[in-house]
Amino acid sequence: MSDAVLLEVKDQVAWLTLNRPRKLNALSYETIDRFLSLLDTIEVAADVRVVVLTGSGRAFSAGGDIPEFAGSVSRGASTALRDFVRRGQTLTARLEAFPKPVIAAVNGLAYGGGCEIVEAVHLAIASDRAVFAKPEILLGMPPTFGGTQRLPRLAGRKRALELLLTGEPFSADRALELGLINSIAPHDALLPAAQAMAERLMRQSPLAIRSVVTAVTRGLNMGIGEGLQVEGEQFASLVPTADLAEGLGAWIERRPPTFHGR
Repeated sequence: MSDAVLLEVKDQVAWLTLNRPRKLNALSYETIDRFLSLLDTIEVAADVRVVVLTGSGRAFSAGGDIPEFAGSVSRGASTALRDFVRRGQTLTARLEAFPKPVIAAVNGLAYGGGCEIVEAVHLAIASDRAVFAKPEILLGMPPTFGGTQRLPRLAGRKRALELLLTGEPFSADRALELGLINSIAPHDALLPAAQAMAERLMRQSPLAIRSVVTAVTRGLNMGIGEGLQVEGEQFASLVPTADLAEGLGAWIERRPPTFHGR
């Protein structure tokens, strides 16, 4: 079993740690495959409500494993697309649409594919030591894990293009300004801050959280009319649930709700 990504479940939170510190947690093919496999496990785990993703050592992730990727490129476009691009896009799409909330705890350097993971997850907190970059342009290529699509949606076209076309690093403060992260924490308080955010989410109905994530993820790629239809469909799916009845009852009775995900 690969240890390129570690999993620990504690108090209904799944902690996923990218674990190639000597390679700055570069996303090798093995790492991505392990990551996807663990997400499959977590999705059906009844004892997991929230996922927190971080990195070991001084990096969150430096992005793709360039020597491995270069080997695929040397074998032609179809091989590089199959081995590298589709793997990375599958991972970020899986994170974006994951039915349980995913929080990135960005502990350090987040370049290339590492930055694209941050773009894809639902929520993100960065250490005050975190540094971000979109350096693919320096290799003579565009981002390939979704960065040309998600970053403009988060930051706006011109601000995203400046980062994509220069490859220049930017700080956690700039990432917050761009909407790439939700907040910044002192480095030593990063994981407690992620835990606190996870606890806030676990107060809510897991069914409602899944519904919100689905509506937002699908709606971003639709016109407003289609998006509103998705929103209505998601609401309708919750009407017969005990969680909605509990939420409404608790509101009327002026008490905190207790949700059970059914």
